[in-house]
Amino acid sequence: MPSPQVSVIIPTYNRIARIKRVVEALERQTYPREAFEIIVVSDGSTDGTDDFLRSIAALGRLKPIFQPNGGPAVARNTGIRAAIGDLIVFIDDDVVPAPGFLRAHVEIHGAASREVAAIGPLLTPKDVRLSPWIEWEQAMLEKQYEAMAEGKWCPTARQFYTGNASIKRELLVAVGGFDEKFRRAEDVELAYRLAERGIGFIFSLEPAAYHYAERSFASWMATARAYGRNDAIFARDRGQDWLIPTVREEFRLRKRPLRIFITACLKSKPLAGLGLASMRGVAAAAGWSGLRKIAGAAYSAVFGLAYYQAFVEELGEPDLLFRQPSPRPL
Repeated sequence: MPSPQVSVIIPTYNRIARIKRVVEALERQTYPREAFEIIVVSDGSTDGTDDFLRSIAALGRLKPIFQPNGGPAVARNTGIRAAIGDLIVFIDDDVVPAPGFLRAHVEIHGAASREVAAIGPLLTPKDVRLSPWIEWEQAMLEKQYEAMAEGKWCPTARQFYTGNASIKRELLVAVGGFDEKFRRAEDVELAYRLAERGIGFIFSLEPAAYHYAERSFASWMATARAYGRNDAIFARDRGQDWLIPTVREEFRLRKRPLRIFITACLKSKPLAGLGLASMRGVAAAAGWSGLRKIAGAAYSAVFGLAYYQAFVEELGEPDLLFRQPSPRPL
């Protein structure tokens, strides 16, 4: 029986060294080479990426697409339109897959009793030193992976990250692909629409891939704000009104010192600025001293404040997280 046809879609922007490594790893897959295509969408790259892609396309190694910069949602939609595979595998240009990556994604779908979106892990590489804020982010991801792998809680649309995920092409087309208005959390927004159609979500450690993340502190902070703002938009404008009580409950379950810090900062913009600066200083000092637990707590405070600040500002309700909920009608 022939292997299912797979299309791997990778958006990229000015990461020539990274994309070379990703393509090389895909060429080492244990899945039959004739059964998958590699589609790399260069989203307005100016660093030589396009010349590199043309050079290896001439050898028949991949299908490059070139377009003006439009963001990851636009790039992935371009890739979906060009894909011939029945199964779409999404991977980022800084995510290096292990040799069994594609085979594992195919096997997940083959074993599923219903239509599903498969989610694989973004593991921390051992051969590179990541920025301390990225190390914290990776540690948080790996806690989620451990909890899902142990069955402590089930994956949902909120864990659907296109750094390592797969879904049948026909399902993507049926929901209209990615919403190109979003440059962050566009994958989660897509997943909400998939969930509304009854699509399930499966997490597995088997499609392993290593995340060589490289972002400045400013970019990392912008990501936190974008996720907070977009969660508010999804709740208010996209029918995901359950997100507001969920975010409030998650805030309530945070450690008490973190809740006190964020509450105080949300009530005072000058204090918020001072709080961010001081917590970043604590994180840096603790990191240099090898006090990883303290550094992690400080980065958690910084990321949490940026996220919650953007969330409540977008909704226009600065006291949303810590006011008493309205009583339910009798």
